[in-house]
Amino acid sequence: MKKNRWRQGAASVAAAAVLWLAAVCAGSDDLASAAAAVRQSELARCLLQWELADLLPTDSLPLPALLALGQSPQLLAAQEEISRMQAVSPEKTETPAPPDEPVAQDEPQPDGDTAEPAPPLSVVVTDENGYIRVGDVFIKNASRQTLDGIRFDGTFAAAPGDESPQVLILHTHGSEAYTMPAGEEYVDTGSFRTADASVSVIRVGDELARVLSGYGLSVLHDRALYDDPEYNGAYYRAEDAIEEYMAKYPGIRFILDVHRDALEDKAGHQYKVVTREDPDCAQVSLVMGSSWEGWQENLKFAVAVQQHLTESHPTLMRPLTLRNSDYNEYFTTGSLLVEVGAAGNSLDEALKAAHLFGQGLAEVITAKAAQ
Repeated sequence: MKKNRWRQGAASVAAAAVLWLAAVCAGSDDLASAAAAVRQSELARCLLQWELADLLPTDSLPLPALLALGQSPQLLAAQEEISRMQAVSPEKTETPAPPDEPVAQDEPQPDGDTAEPAPPLSVVVTDENGYIRVGDVFIKNASRQTLDGIRFDGTFAAAPGDESPQVLILHTHGSEAYTMPAGEEYVDTGSFRTADASVSVIRVGDELARVLSGYGLSVLHDRALYDDPEYNGAYYRAEDAIEEYMAKYPGIRFILDVHRDALEDKAGHQYKVVTREDPDCAQVSLVMGSSWEGWQENLKFAVAVQQHLTESHPTLMRPLTLRNSDYNEYFTTGSLLVEVGAAGNSLDEALKAAHLFGQGLAEVITAKAAQ
């Protein structure tokens, strides 16, 4: 019976492939035009994304389909492009779901979402089920990498130099904003998004820069909007900016890309994430990439920062997430993607979290400088 089902599945895949090829190549006059039509088809990219586990949480394709995908020159040729596509929007940390099942959202939601925020949520992991534990830090490894052989002993490669600036803060998605309490309304450009830098994550970056500067670190804060008016392509535009900054200021050793997360239930209610120590303080999460040589040093730095913060603020940090993309973190070994709060949080809650995170980060960086 299982053998028959396997054959039926293989036949279905083969039939679907034939139908797709027929549809794509319809109207082609010769083999060259047919090949061009296949190359331009979006389905090829979708199939590769499926095989790379980006359209489904696990590799659930039948074995014949996976083998076919793996042997396809067209799909293999597109793998680098798909890896770049993965960096269009950070995939958010998977968190234990409360009773009404909030889910992480990666793309901007339709304009006009005015649903009331859901009750506060403190994301706290206490066991290793689904996580890798390093000291007091829990890591959700959603990448294809292994952490075997990485020595998490508090050491890391990044160190501040004498040249200024030493730290670059920017916002790939600078229009990301927070919920609007009464009296704190802003002009939105989308769902929990605004071009008003005084109430968006750019304001959070201002606070972070202020705290780091107070510890004697030289900070450059890029307050440009790379996701407005168009969300897609923001990482590429931010990447170009980072390249220019690195060429102009070679002393930059730490790059912080500051975002805010978004967690909502099925009804569209936005959750706020808050610490257990202070319900008026948002939680923070780090999202790390692993698609370049040397990513381990960035992860070691992230773990060292999170471990230090957890010792003084046990629930400030949500689990760290490791993913397949690069998120432009490959420029320096001290690059982090920092998500401060979620769409359901208020700006004040996010600012309080940024203040605490900045203090802990500065303490880790200055301690390394003193070594």
